[in-house]
Amino acid sequence: MYRRWSGAAGAVVLAVLLTGCGGEPALDSDRKAAVPEASAESSPSAPTDPRPTEERAVLAAYEGMWRELAVAVQKASEEGTRIEDYASGEALATVRRDVRTMREAGTRANGRLGHEPKVTKMDPGASPPTATVRDCVDLKDWETTRDGTPVPLPSGQPMRYRTTAQVEQWDDGRWRVITYTQHGEQTC
Repeated sequence: MYRRWSGAAGAVVLAVLLTGCGGEPALDSDRKAAVPEASAESSPSAPTDPRPTEERAVLAAYEGMWRELAVAVQKASEEGTRIEDYASGEALATVRRDVRTMREAGTRANGRLGHEPKVTKMDPGASPPTATVRDCVDLKDWETTRDGTPVPLPSGQPMRYRTTAQVEQWDDGRWRVITYTQHGEQTC
């Protein structure tokens, strides 16, 4: 059974809504802490990376969305983020709805979300060009709090689960995440 990433239905979002972290560190440190930076050996921009340029660009957009989302949920506001550079359509609408819900609930999130994204399909001939990203999200180092008090994940929530994202290349040449689906029943 597939679940769309939305409001309280999404595993990460639900965890974020139930928990969160106060404080608002500087945006640059938020981005660095939320999503681990790739090493020089695995960096999408490293010249020794054997993956095709477009595949690296797709992963950069996907990872950029996660980085900016992590900043937004740390402060329950997308203000000052660059989420629109990386997400659009349903994915962006979901981010905005979830951040608003967090703000209204008084929750924040902090920590690192682990990721293992891979491009599983590229269709450069589509109009617009599209790609599918499959990921394994790891919640081990992710915590949400309400009023500074940690709130546990929902019962039955796996710490690692599969996700997929649809990514499109726009006329400006940049890739953006259009949809994001969590497969909470598919552990990884």
